[in-house]
Amino acid sequence: MANEYRSRVYTDRPAYADYDSPEKFQEIMGIIMTRLRQHPKAICSYSGGADSDIMIDLIETARKISPSLPKVKYVFFNTGLEMKATKDHVKEQAEKYGVEIEEVRPKVNIVNATRKYGQPFVSKIMSSGLDEWQKKGVPLSIADEYEAAEDKAAKRQELRERYPKCESLINFICCCNAKGEPRPDIQLVINSSKYMRDFINEYPPEFKISAKCCDYCKKQVAHRVQKYYEMIITGERRDEGGMRSVPRKGDLNKTMCFSETSSGQYRLRPLYYVSDKDKEWYKERFGIRYSDAYEVYGLTRTGCCGCPISYKAVDDLKLIGKYEPNVVKAAWNIFGNSYRYRQKYNEYKAQRMAEEELIPGQMNIFDFLGG
Repeated sequence: MANEYRSRVYTDRPAYADYDSPEKFQEIMGIIMTRLRQHPKAICSYSGGADSDIMIDLIETARKISPSLPKVKYVFFNTGLEMKATKDHVKEQAEKYGVEIEEVRPKVNIVNATRKYGQPFVSKIMSSGLDEWQKKGVPLSIADEYEAAEDKAAKRQELRERYPKCESLINFICCCNAKGEPRPDIQLVINSSKYMRDFINEYPPEFKISAKCCDYCKKQVAHRVQKYYEMIITGERRDEGGMRSVPRKGDLNKTMCFSETSSGQYRLRPLYYVSDKDKEWYKERFGIRYSDAYEVYGLTRTGCCGCPISYKAVDDLKLIGKYEPNVVKAAWNIFGNSYRYRQKYNEYKAQRMAEEELIPGQMNIFDFLGG
């Protein structure tokens, strides 16, 4: 389509992003070597997950090939809710590569963070939007006003004046931008999850929603440790979706995997263009063994254990429960409200979608049979 919008993730896509797996990883190895030479004081976040396993293997293989490359500082951020499988794997990987992986814990653990600020729901963006909505009390009905308005720019201005200091919240609820232009399909609005505004309106949450547990248990901890280093290495991949697939300010050289932060540090995301298929190839080719969470429990992703942002959180807990029941019990105690609310939303969405399948005026089998 001639007018189709393509984000910089695609328009600035480097050639190696479309290479076959062997050539792609060869290119990534070269990027790691180059950046480590340019920025030798580097720290790498190691989570114990599959992406981290590929990343540490690439980095340490690069250092083996080129012994003059500097050592990388590895850090594992323990939120306070981690599987034994993950903690054991972190120790095993440290021994395998002959490196130290320092375990760092937050000042505010995940239990206290969720009790004070709220539980995540659906996504970080959705959680942040609903967090602001709960605090500021802007009614969801402003969306009906906006949608009914012929001059949407004027209505958006009127809402701005009526609800000062609520710019992002108005956009979130009305699914528009600051100019009043409709933006129903972007990630930053409430209906990025289908029917969510109607669901929230019909079934308001009876618990606090927030993504601040991530800020307190990971981001702030990481910032405290990483601020002393010149370059930060993480295992983010575009294929994970969400905010990880969005270009960042400061992205350099049109690679999307290397950027300069506001603090003047550099951020290297060597796996940014690595697909799931590429990961499978690398794992088999180099005999990488993931943690028992993958190899034994059957998880396809770990991340923060039990985090409600994952649509598979409850199903994953069932798999984990066979081996680590105490972790599952803890997750339900921490995130139970969000799990149950997500289930209610899923049921609501399924019902709405089923109702919409019967298009008004269209004959169905019951009409034909006279039922």
